[in-house]
Order: sequence, then C-alpha cells, then structure tokens
Amino acid sequence: MQDKYVSPFQERYSSEKMQYIFSADFKFQTWRRLWIALAEAEKELGINITDEQIAEMRANVQNIDYDFAKAKEREVRHDVMAHVLAFGEVCKKAKPIIHLGATSCYVGDNTEVIVMREALLLIRRELVTLISKVRDFAVEYKGLATLGYTHFQAAQPTTVGKRATLWLQDLLLDLETLDFELGRLKLLGCKGTTGTAASFLELFDGDEDKVKALDRLIANKMGFEKTFDVSGQTYTRKMDANVLRVLAGIAESATKFSNDIRLLSHEKEVEEPFEKGQIGSSAMAYKRNPMRSERMASLARYVIVSSLNPSLTASSQWLERTLDDSANKRISTSEAFLAVDAILALYTNIIGGLNVYPKIIEKNLNRELPFMATENILMYCVKVKGGDRQVLHEAIRRHSFETVKVMKQDGKDNDLLERILNDKTFNLSREELDKILDVKSFTGMAEAQVKDYILSVVDPILENNKNDVIVAEEIKY
Repeated sequence: MQDKYVSPFQERYSSEKMQYIFSADFKFQTWRRLWIALAEAEKELGINITDEQIAEMRANVQNIDYDFAKAKEREVRHDVMAHVLAFGEVCKKAKPIIHLGATSCYVGDNTEVIVMREALLLIRRELVTLISKVRDFAVEYKGLATLGYTHFQAAQPTTVGKRATLWLQDLLLDLETLDFELGRLKLLGCKGTTGTAASFLELFDGDEDKVKALDRLIANKMGFEKTFDVSGQTYTRKMDANVLRVLAGIAESATKFSNDIRLLSHEKEVEEPFEKGQIGSSAMAYKRNPMRSERMASLARYVIVSSLNPSLTASSQWLERTLDDSANKRISTSEAFLAVDAILALYTNIIGGLNVYPKIIEKNLNRELPFMATENILMYCVKVKGGDRQVLHEAIRRHSFETVKVMKQDGKDNDLLERILNDKTFNLSREELDKILDVKSFTGMAEAQVKDYILSVVDPILENNKNDVIVAEEIKY
C-alpha cells in the first residue's frame, strides 16, 4: 500500500543514476567532502588542524545518521547546523574544527554547483549516445526519397535521412551549448556571510593572500579551476538560469522530433517501437498510439516552463541574498534534470527502434509527385520535343484542375500522368515520362548533404566523444 505521494520522476520516468545525483546521500556526502576540503586547505595555510582530525573526517564521509540529523534539524531549525552536529557526533576529535569560518552557503551553494556539474555530465553522455543513434538512422535512410512538407502541405521531396539531419543538427547545437555552460561552471568558494570573507580574514590574522589561496585550494580539491571572483552570500543565481536554458534547449529539440514522429505516424510512414503485448487503447484495440513521443513532448513542455524559474529567481534576489530562492531552486532544478534524463531515454528508445515503412512512403510520394513533375515535363517537352511552352502550360493547368477535382470529389487516385501521356500535345512515350519522373531528380542534393554532414561534422564530434557513448537507459513504461 502506498499512502504517501511519490514523485512520478522517481517511480516512472528518471534513471537511477540521475536520481542518485539528486539524492540525500550524494548531497550530504558532498557536504562532508567540502568540510574536509576546507579543513585540509586551512591546515595547509597554517591553521592548527591535525592529520588525525582530517583522517577521522575522511573515514566518516558515508557514515551519516539521518535520524540524528532530522531530530537535530527539528530542534535547531537549521539543516546545515544539524549536519554539522551529526558529523561531529562521529568525528569527536574533528568536531571543534568542522565548518570553521564558513557560512551555510559554503556547503549549500558549492554542493549545488557540484550536483549540477555531475548531472550535466550524465546528460552529456546521454546526449552523445542519442546523437550516435540519430546519426546511424540518418545514414541508413540517407537515400530514401520521401514527400517533403511545408506547413504540413505536400512540398518538394527530400529523403528520410536528410530530415534526420535536421534532428541531428539541433542536438549538436544542444551539445555545444551544454559544453559551453559546463566549461564555465564555478564554485562559490569561501566568501563568508556577505561575500566579504571577513571571517576568514580574521582566521588568518588579516592575511589577504591566504584568504585568496583558501578559495583556490578548495576549488582544486573539489575538481574546479575557479571560484566566482565576487559574490554576496550566494553565487549569482544567473548561473542556474544559464544551466536550465541548456536543459530547455534539449527539451525544444526533443519536442520538434516528437512532433515530426507523431505527424509521420499519422501518415503511416513511421511508427515508434511497439512491444508485443503493448495495448494502444483500452477501448480501440487496433490502435498503436505514439505514446512515447507524446510522453516526451509532455515532459519537454514541463522542462521549458521550469526553465523560467531560475530566471525569475535570479532577477528577484535582494542585495547580498534572500532565501526565496531555496524552495523554488530545490524543486525546479532537480526536476528539470530528472525530466531531461527521461526525455533523452525516450528519444533514444524511439529513434533506436523506429519502424520505417518505405512502401507507404513511396505511395504517399507518388500521390503528389505528378503535380511536382509538371514543370520538369514542361521543360522537357519544350527543349527536346520542340513544343509550344504556352500551349503546354495551358494543357497542364487544365489536366491538373480536372485531376484535383476527381481526387477531392470522387476520391479517385491521381491520374494526372495518364492524362498527360494520353494527350498528343505532349507527344511523350512511357519511357520518356519514367525518365522525367526519376525521383532522384526531385530530391536534389539531399543524399549528398547527408553524407557530407555526417562525414565532415557529425563523425568527428562522435570520434572525439567515443568514450562518452553509453548503453542507453531502458524506459520504465
């Protein structure tokens, strides 16, 4: 019996890996690693901290008594102090120097940056894996001619693979943006209660160089190159807004893909994976709804809306800090990452098992191709047959209108080509008409563009990131 609310991200959507990054264990162990880094750095800069105290702290990183911490938080109404006390309970010798000179944001803000970095690195691996899958799909179908659409109305043919390069390009732009933001993540460091580092200046007897060195040492120990040059009590919340925009970008790309798959599913040209025992509808047993694409679009919409939260938070911070960021940030940041984790799993699952139906694609293309071929027919009959351009144009216009009329009013097939073939004005043989109708002459450079794009752009990126391609997560439902 489940008598308490359980997040759908936990139960239905997100991977265990992403859930762990945002777990209490990862958070509070990181707090302890930050306290160790602080103690080590302070010791290296001359503060009276012993190796024994640091060794004791290291030995108890994972030894967290959550019941004790919760009881203390109810008592002191302060989560950081509750965990300082919990750490001190198992580190009796180190207890006097834990959190020395620091404010709550030392562990809180620095941990949030570390969590975002770990989450971005996981998203990056999932994104590279997805790019590899879309790349393979584009190569496989690089030459399969298909009806192009503008405004979802029939337009000049393209190829299935060329259409996939449009999905690929969006994902590569997302990877580029992710790498940019990942590369400029900074720790808060040790800045004190209002960002002046006054407590640390006092600790080091007014030695400003040691205060600056403390920041650098902590950053290096936690795997960062830099800390923010200046801050209030917190790091600027614009960093959160920038990171969430990366996630929103991925959500936008996934929605575009989802829309395309859903539209093409309606045309019966493609179909997302459908398990043997899967039920498409509780009422209509024949249905095979594109439910994974729909779920992906639904989650993406959530991410795009959630990405507004850190922007509003960044814009509404007062002076050196206010606490109206905390509850919002705790929810919007974590759940945006959990949602994108689920989105990438869905996208990878769909593209990796997408069913493509060439016969239906050909049928749909042939239904519209006669109209598109009329200009080529006109040019051929003038250039090769010596026909009168104006007379031919009028004949095409008349035959086209009559064809559309019987298609729409009587539901008949497109017989425009038969009409042209039987009209002596054109003087065309079946062989000549078939040559004009060679579909490759209508898809332009589509196939060549796929080959060139994969070879010159996509493959070099995948080669540089080959160690980041992982086994895709199984979707839960």
